[in-house]
Amino acid sequence: MRGKFSIRKSSISNRSILKGTLILTLAGFITRFIGFFYKIFLSKTMGAEWLGIYQLIFPVYGIAFTIYATGIQTSISRLVAAEMGKKNPKNVRKILGMGLILSLTLAFLLSIMVYRFSDTIAFHFLLESRSAESLRILAIVFPFCAVTSCINGYYYGLKKAGVPASTQLLEQLVRVIVVYITAYIVGNGNLQVSCEMAVLGLVLGEIASCLYNFISLFVTKSPKNILYRESDPDGKILARRNIIRNILTLSIPLSTNRLLINILHSIEAVLIPTMLRRYGLTSSEALISYGILNGMSMPFIMFPTAIINALSVLLLPTVSEAQAMENNSLIGKSSSVSIKYSLLIGILSSGVFLAFGKSLGNVIFHSQEAGNYLVILAWLCPLIYLATTLGSIINGLGKTHITFINNIVGTLAKIGLIIFLIPHMGINGYLISLLIGQLIITTMDAIYIVKNVRFHFDSVNSLLKPGIIVAMAGYLIKNIYDYLHKITQIKQTVFLLSFCLLFCVISIILFVITNTVSKSDFN
Repeated sequence: MRGKFSIRKSSISNRSILKGTLILTLAGFITRFIGFFYKIFLSKTMGAEWLGIYQLIFPVYGIAFTIYATGIQTSISRLVAAEMGKKNPKNVRKILGMGLILSLTLAFLLSIMVYRFSDTIAFHFLLESRSAESLRILAIVFPFCAVTSCINGYYYGLKKAGVPASTQLLEQLVRVIVVYITAYIVGNGNLQVSCEMAVLGLVLGEIASCLYNFISLFVTKSPKNILYRESDPDGKILARRNIIRNILTLSIPLSTNRLLINILHSIEAVLIPTMLRRYGLTSSEALISYGILNGMSMPFIMFPTAIINALSVLLLPTVSEAQAMENNSLIGKSSSVSIKYSLLIGILSSGVFLAFGKSLGNVIFHSQEAGNYLVILAWLCPLIYLATTLGSIINGLGKTHITFINNIVGTLAKIGLIIFLIPHMGINGYLISLLIGQLIITTMDAIYIVKNVRFHFDSVNSLLKPGIIVAMAGYLIKNIYDYLHKITQIKQTVFLLSFCLLFCVISIILFVITNTVSKSDFN
């Protein structure tokens, strides 16, 4: 009887993951689709050099977010999922409340510090004094991001993806509308002002999503109503101090880990323009190359992560809940399905960028350099997407120190290669460093999962079949595209994106025909 219940629970949870993933993926794709054209607008409005300066503020944003939000959001998600798994919803809102107090306190402190020391951070840390005003604008957003991240963690723990998904859309829409209007009216051709308006758009978008999230708490069903009669009336009620202790116990190691990793990523981001200058580029040329890489090429590579991020966000509380219930079969099944589809999406994405990368750079951004980067970065897709999923499984098991160690080793290797390779090879040295660093992280995560999680890995349907299908479809569709491109007068952008979509559709159809993708994965 216990076995049947375990199988039924596994099936329900996998469908729950699938449903939530589809919701978050749809929102993620719409958000990234809007953001994709937004990046094109930014590249034309502020130019590659100021786009590079704009990208430089995000290491500061990432470090601050890690301190006041990342660990606390994950802790809320895990603790809420665990309480719901125990059929004990009484503590859920208290967990959210204590998380909000901790997160907001840290966020306000960081806002004051970044605003007060923006000139010092810009000059000594980012090595670009022109980013100071953007940092002052950015500092305003931290408390609003804190509220949004905590509430999102609460909904992820409940496996209710609707509110976080609509929050993404609202934030992106407000940001884009504000920047479109202000860049033309206020910027009026001034590149620095346009850059600052882009940061202001980010701030206003986050404020709007924060207000929306807060209101949603009073509109959506409470945890008690979600469980109905399944609630345990004898469930333990946690004291506030115990909740705070639990949140800190989970969040401090995770935040410390992520903070160190973000600091290393920030050092990496600052090192790239510096090493490019050692290679022989001027300061302006170094920022242009950095802007093209991170502002044009990387958004393409990260576009499909809308699916992977959605999967990973919902996978973590599912694994945590299964662990609390000692349901190893659910952990194994969820891991198996998630790993398989991460690889499928990664292989398909690599095929798109290998076949059409150069054309996408030339047509979308009018930059041959962006196209060349896309072709090289295409090999990153399976590694990045798989590492995201593996990291989420490991964190869901409560082994955050493992992902920390793996990320530190990979990032340190990458920084070492950046220092050694870029002065001799230019931007190509960074691309090689990126590939090797990500390969190290993914390999170490995979080794841990193989040793500690019992799951079935179907190499034929996860690697062999999709690799052959994507290679054949890519070769065929690319040759048809090249031939028709020469003899037609269709607008290049529409024509190219249509062929990219056609390539994806044909590959997915072949996945279904060859039973690479199967309904049994979710049964």
